[in-house]
Amino acid sequence: MKSGDITEINRLLRELREEHRDLDLAINRMTQDPWQDQLHLRRLKKRKLKLKDWIASLESKLIPDLDA
Repeated sequence: MKSGDITEINRLLRELREEHRDLDLAINRMTQDPWQDQLHLRRLKKRKLKLKDWIASLESKLIPDLDA
């Protein structure tokens, strides 16, 4: 993997982690409100899960392949 690719993946990972953290805070705030919008809350949770999967996928690309 090229150095530029690694730099780009790391930049993207930082952005995705920040968005994931922001969603986590928003979800926690919404769950404390007895009148929260359930549909909106469900969408935020789905987005958070997609981000988690995307982050895991990018992190796995950073692991070097070892020849067995």
